[in-house]
Amino acid sequence: MSALAVEHQPPSGDDWDSVVRLWEEMGWPEGCKVEIIEGIVTVAPPPVNNHTLIAELVQRRLYTAIPDDWGVFQTLNLAVPSRGGLYIPDLAVVPRDAVPKGENFAPAAVAELVVEITSKSNAVNDRVAKLQGYAAAGVPLYLLIDPHSSGIPTIHLYGEPSDGTYRVLAAAKFGEAFHLPEPFDLILDSFAFPRP
Repeated sequence: MSALAVEHQPPSGDDWDSVVRLWEEMGWPEGCKVEIIEGIVTVAPPPVNNHTLIAELVQRRLYTAIPDDWGVFQTLNLAVPSRGGLYIPDLAVVPRDAVPKGENFAPAAVAELVVEITSKSNAVNDRVAKLQGYAAAGVPLYLLIDPHSSGIPTIHLYGEPSDGTYRVLAAAKFGEAFHLPEPFDLILDSFAFPRP
């Protein structure tokens, strides 16, 4: 199953509100990931087990390094209206008090780190649209784990957002140790990451 596009125009102002209302009110298929990417509501099937296993391994390591008042969220909706985006990253590290209570989403800028693990059907969203969206929102660190990159599975860490773009801080192949810098200062052991 591939991602399904529902809306056609990049939204702004009232259009953005309409797209968000559609996202909130439609009866989407259970278990699917429903996001707004560049103003387009996308519906993607649930991830395969390899995807989930990678997320769990990263989440377990992150909990060893974050302050007690931060959380590692798997289903936190992060909004980037300036890029027509409402993303559901695979993992988002956010101070708990920055998560708005009773709301359907939080501004992406509250995240200290977002982690996306590519799926075969929509990897370009994580590599391009979300990369640009998280940078535009000023998210300090974006970790892209890409089991579906051409050639060999890779990991890229982006940071230092400026003028809506990131700088590549580090890159590695699956099977190599990968260092996440402060405020995490931890090594991710990608040796255990399953390959497609």
